[in-house]
Amino acid sequence: MYLVKTPTIIKNIFSEHIWDIATEEQCVYLTFDDGPIPEVTPWVLDLLAKYDFKATFFCVGENIAKYPEIYQRILSEGHTIGNHTYNHVNGWTTNSDDYIENVALCDQMTETTLFRPPYGKLRPSQAAPIKQNKRIVMWDILSGDFDPSITADQCLENVFYHVLFDYGLVEEFTEKFLIFRI
Repeated sequence: MYLVKTPTIIKNIFSEHIWDIATEEQCVYLTFDDGPIPEVTPWVLDLLAKYDFKATFFCVGENIAKYPEIYQRILSEGHTIGNHTYNHVNGWTTNSDDYIENVALCDQMTETTLFRPPYGKLRPSQAAPIKQNKRIVMWDILSGDFDPSITADQCLENVFYHVLFDYGLVEEFTEKFLIFRI
């Protein structure tokens, strides 16, 4: 089970993490995790380029090593990179020393100050050393694209509903979002 919208109480408890960013203008920050992978990342990059959107890609080091040309494309097209560990390890089931070592291994490939824990699972003993030189970026709205029991339309609705109604981005964002869906 997972929550599409992160509850305020969770954001308050873990307030040292970035959950959302207040801005003067209405905008949505797009993030993509677990790549680069040839089945999805080039398609996402093509869509982002088509609409002149930028995103942050939280990359897995092992995938960077397997698909360096896709990783270079992300960089060359002006997107932001974040560390997502080398092997997509779960912080709750990995001892802290091994976890930090896995983050450091990915650091050798990414040169970024952004980190997102795989599955959103991170223990305080892991977060403390990571916070010394990185910002831990979580999420505010989770599409559910990893869930095989929901459709692509349901993923879109998860995002669309919360962006439009929780943040009131109906006027400016609707047209671009509907175009992006096609």
